[in-house]
Amino acid sequence: MSTLYFPKEISWLSFNERVLQEAEDINTPLIERIRFLGIYSNNLDEFYRVRVADVKRQITISQNEEQFETAQELLSLLSSMQKIVHKLSAKFDKIHRQITKELQRYNIFILGHDELSEQQVLWVQDYFRNKVLLHVAPILLDNKVQLIQRLNDSSVYLDVALYRPGRNTKYAVVEIPTNSISRFVVLPSEKDRKKKLIILLDDIIKLCIHEIFKGFVKFETAEAYSFKITRDAEYSINDEIDESYVEKMSESMKQRLIAEPVRIIHDSGMPEEMILDLRKRLRISSTDTIQSAGHYRNFKDFIGFPNPGRAYLEHSFLPKIKCKAFLEHDTVFEAIDKQDILLYYPYHDFLHFTEFVRQAAFDPMVKHIRLNIYRVASQSRIISSLVDAVDNGKKVTVVVELRARFDEENNIAWSKRMTDAGIKVVLGNPSIKIHSKLCIVTREERGKIRHYSHFGTGNFNEKTAKIYTDLSLFTCNEEMALEGIQVFDMIQNPYRKYRFNHLQVSPVNARSKIQSLIRQEIQRSTEGCFARITIKINNIVDQELIDDLYRASQAGVKIRAIVRGMCALIPGVKGLSENIEIISIVDRFLEHPRIMVFENGGDRKVYISSADWMTRNMDYRIEVGCPVYSEDAKQMIVDLLELQFQDTLKARVIDAEQTNQYVKRGNRKKLRSQIQTHHYLTQREE
Repeated sequence: MSTLYFPKEISWLSFNERVLQEAEDINTPLIERIRFLGIYSNNLDEFYRVRVADVKRQITISQNEEQFETAQELLSLLSSMQKIVHKLSAKFDKIHRQITKELQRYNIFILGHDELSEQQVLWVQDYFRNKVLLHVAPILLDNKVQLIQRLNDSSVYLDVALYRPGRNTKYAVVEIPTNSISRFVVLPSEKDRKKKLIILLDDIIKLCIHEIFKGFVKFETAEAYSFKITRDAEYSINDEIDESYVEKMSESMKQRLIAEPVRIIHDSGMPEEMILDLRKRLRISSTDTIQSAGHYRNFKDFIGFPNPGRAYLEHSFLPKIKCKAFLEHDTVFEAIDKQDILLYYPYHDFLHFTEFVRQAAFDPMVKHIRLNIYRVASQSRIISSLVDAVDNGKKVTVVVELRARFDEENNIAWSKRMTDAGIKVVLGNPSIKIHSKLCIVTREERGKIRHYSHFGTGNFNEKTAKIYTDLSLFTCNEEMALEGIQVFDMIQNPYRKYRFNHLQVSPVNARSKIQSLIRQEIQRSTEGCFARITIKINNIVDQELIDDLYRASQAGVKIRAIVRGMCALIPGVKGLSENIEIISIVDRFLEHPRIMVFENGGDRKVYISSADWMTRNMDYRIEVGCPVYSEDAKQMIVDLLELQFQDTLKARVIDAEQTNQYVKRGNRKKLRSQIQTHHYLTQREE
């Protein structure tokens, strides 16, 4: 391992361990604990799709180009990743067993297909015939079937062996139809009505596996074991084909569907001959790729595990906070005209933003709405309002990033719908992703053009706005708005030169502006003034920016950071980073804002941004960071950061080894920053 940078892939696994800690924490409500197991599992799937696949590609490239030293380093990294995953998987299984036992204390039982009473078996069989069977289409395997092209890595499957004495075993694959039916089925209570009984769809199908094949295949006994695959999420776009960008994206998406699996997980009870058959059909050679694990695969569905018990088994409800600044005025535009307004989701109600777009859609004074989309909800009120705006004769320009990972199909569908509705849809840039969170509304007021802007850290997504913490700044600062409009122009005309004085725009000036701000703090420290940098970020792995922070630390600048995910910076190393302290918070909401605060000799400079401190975000994406000029909004951000640094329950220390030790409370009172944040914002509005 480098003495200067922690490997980002290992750091990512350290982050996912923090998620697993939430499942382990007995202070977390029980149903939420099992949901955290689902989050952990979903995260790990993405890790294999993206991080492991990337390392494996680099190994192949290095070997082909005879860069054997690089290949060996990558192989060593891959080995370390696999060892950590195996260690965490064992911990996962242990926690799962503990939670299952704990559920039984609250009269919640998850039953297997072999634990049912005769009456329950009859009920399950009836449920299977009437609710499940119509969604089941088995794949009967023979030498003609290309199984690798038939499997979806978002699904879980049963590998079925059909035995007949004296004949070769026949194999089939059955997909668990979780897209059509809930994976969790509540059984009717029998004698003890206090008991809540749940069976998984997997076990319902296992119990009734004979009914799927009888009459079609001759067999006497059948065995079924679960498995799932994880594919490489990368794909390429063929620029030589004369077709539209949407068509190219649609074709490129098919590459993901047939990409080589980077991981196969199967039921630990699967017989060796079935494993060998599966390995052969999926053309798996590496032993690192196929793994044995617990009984249930695709645990990510447990994110939606139901609560059939008491309300206290889940997180208590936190009411959405209404923004007084908006409520005091008849229109959102009157409110923003009076002052800059800063909202913090999911504490504040996201309806304030949807109302901003809704009012713009019919306001006679509005002439043009500009918005960019990275991820939106499958049922988006925002896009519905944009369609209404076109119907009301307004010009609407929407930039759609088709390559938002795992949302590509959704974004392609939305782009087609919006184009059909008359919206001017700009399909980004094939060579650079657009990740900014901009919305600019242009009005004509008393013969003059004015702009009302939104700069944010999160997506325009009603669903994620309920669980991601993000900042939204509404302002009618004309200079910032005009620079925001330049960003939209830059997306459509990427070869022109643009200059931004207020905004930090990647890849134009974000890196240089951040570096300049760091140098200013270094200068103040060398002059004997108090200098401090405070950062809240998802990931910090860009080595150039990390080096800048190391230099600042060595110059005496105090640096504090809250990093949710990957952290390649190694804090607390004498002579290198002894002035850098980093914590990470994992709790009921996913921490997502990007914030920078520079002390600036007492006249703080505060920025919010869409960009993480990763090379891709600085140099290969269009990102926007904006200054916060309102003193009230600045103070709110500073107060929110201080609450997180005071967290004594959910904060972990990021140290040189990333051991994920909880912050030591000492004699300080218990403080859970996410709950305290809700109290703080409620009091501000009152």
